[in-house]
Amino acid sequence: MIKSMRQQIITIGIISIIILSLFGCSERIQQNNSKPSIQTPLTEHIIDTTSDEMLLKVVYDNLYRKLSAAYDKEYEIVMSWNKSRQAIYMIVQLEAEVNNGGYNQFYSNSSGQFAKALPEALKLVGATKFADLTERANNTFEKEKSKITEHQDGTVEGFSKSYENNPLNKFDDEFYKLNDAKNLQKIQVDYIRKNKKEFTD
Repeated sequence: MIKSMRQQIITIGIISIIILSLFGCSERIQQNNSKPSIQTPLTEHIIDTTSDEMLLKVVYDNLYRKLSAAYDKEYEIVMSWNKSRQAIYMIVQLEAEVNNGGYNQFYSNSSGQFAKALPEALKLVGATKFADLTERANNTFEKEKSKITEHQDGTVEGFSKSYENNPLNKFDDEFYKLNDAKNLQKIQVDYIRKNKKEFTD
């Protein structure tokens, strides 16, 4: 079952890379190709009246728009925000990447630039088990980086091959099981509701 799930994830990840390559996009997963949910500044009223199902998207879209055209300075801009905004932005990136292609994809894309900051971000929102998991994945990636990235030569074939005997695979399985037990999106929504002033413009 887990092996079948991993094959599906790898296939989806490869298809995503092909599509992004064809359109000349960066390797990073672009979650926000659709129009943002809200065109106005984010207010407490908007947060209060947005459903739990849509709140994380609304807040993330608001943060994504703050990058404006300066996407090449993503890291510097994100790290200039308050800790709450940083946390939600980075955690959404992590979850999207791991759900799409595992930690292997997370580190290989530009989202990986936030790897070291993510454990603290996860702790901030109350996702302590995810923080521990990501810290262990970070340590493994640092120790085994040359092995993990050996075949990542910019081709789909190379990226696909990098999943074989990849020491990060075990963390993917753990992430999916943990997310079933403790929904990471719900944790973030609860945090936003309790700290809404941190996200208002």
